[in-house]
Amino acid sequence: MRALLILYLIDTTGGLGWSREEASRLYGWFNGLAYLTPVAGGWLADRVLGANRSLAIGGAVISLGYFTLAMGPEWSFYTGLVLIIVGTGFFKPNIYTLVGQLYPPQDMRRDPGFTLYYMGINLGALFGPLVCAWFAASPRFGWSWGFGVAGVGMLIGLGFYLWTRGDRLRGVGAPPPRAERGVHGARDAAWGTLTIAERKRILALAIITVFVVFFWLAFEQVGSSLNLFAAQRTDRVVTGRLAALLPEGEIPAAWFQAVNPLFVLILAPALARLWQALGPKSPSTHAKMALGLVLLGLAYLVMVQGAALSDQGARISPWYLISFYLVYSLGELCFLPAGFSFVGQAAPARLASMLMGIWLTANFFANLLGGYLAGTIEGFERGDFSWMLGGQADFFLIFVVSCLSAGLLLWLLVPRVGRLMGSA
Repeated sequence: MRALLILYLIDTTGGLGWSREEASRLYGWFNGLAYLTPVAGGWLADRVLGANRSLAIGGAVISLGYFTLAMGPEWSFYTGLVLIIVGTGFFKPNIYTLVGQLYPPQDMRRDPGFTLYYMGINLGALFGPLVCAWFAASPRFGWSWGFGVAGVGMLIGLGFYLWTRGDRLRGVGAPPPRAERGVHGARDAAWGTLTIAERKRILALAIITVFVVFFWLAFEQVGSSLNLFAAQRTDRVVTGRLAALLPEGEIPAAWFQAVNPLFVLILAPALARLWQALGPKSPSTHAKMALGLVLLGLAYLVMVQGAALSDQGARISPWYLISFYLVYSLGELCFLPAGFSFVGQAAPARLASMLMGIWLTANFFANLLGGYLAGTIEGFERGDFSWMLGGQADFFLIFVVSCLSAGLLLWLLVPRVGRLMGSA
């Protein structure tokens, strides 16, 4: 959806023909709500369903949502979005919880394990835009095929998980014991019964969550402002034999969404080996997150330069976006796997899924704000908003300043967070 949604909304032929501002706002609401519903999904998993059952329900509902989108009429479009949002609520918090339950809290394999798991996510994120966007951009097929193929992919993933789970994950993600589902279980999970050490770790999690907002505000621009930049300001025309394989001889704009996961797949094994080789000398989980924010800010410096050139009226080389995604991917690999691992370390086991859901709530506010911020691009182009360079260059400069500032501040707080976690 990050690759297709906003392009479908602004398409005046086979899409809905919305303005960039309207499309960016809906994208922000959709992405934001997909991070808000995991709060309820995490609570249900902790109390009743267990992470395993919740994951299966979520995958099935998400598939139904994509098939509903593929039906075409506007009523089915909104219904499909709602189904995907609800299904994501069951799916998203529990998949990370399952991975976290594979390792004891202080196991040195935890961070590399999350990094390797993150490669699995990005294998799908690589092929998803390439396959779905090809169908969506092809005059022979169109948007409905793009959405439908996404639903088929989700069903294949769900079927593979259920088929291969077997004894390998016995006891992982199981429902809570029946006795814990009633009043006594609810009292046990109440905030008032937390130990002092647990309270300190949750405070550390609250501090880190503030910086998550800054990360996601910049990170999720790839589906809105950067997706639009690829479609409208990047030279995507190809020649020769490759042109015959592409819809209308152009690289589909959504294909640039596959560059990031490609870099992640290339870089993640090396980074995981680096953290493991460093052993006790490896940066702490929260220090890796600070480094990720700094790298993300540096990535947006590339877009500031590219936008400054495109503001002069010419379509720019796709190498600007490719260079951006290289540095962006390094920042992502430092921040996100470490962030999900941090939740597993900080959250009491009986509150793991619910606190993961609350952690993801920060993404709701970041995505909502990011969608409305992306909707101001036309204002930057007209000169309504200008604070340094003018045009879209000023827009991308916002993320340079916000990410670098947040990253440096988090770096200064690393010792404090370490003490709260009991590691320093």
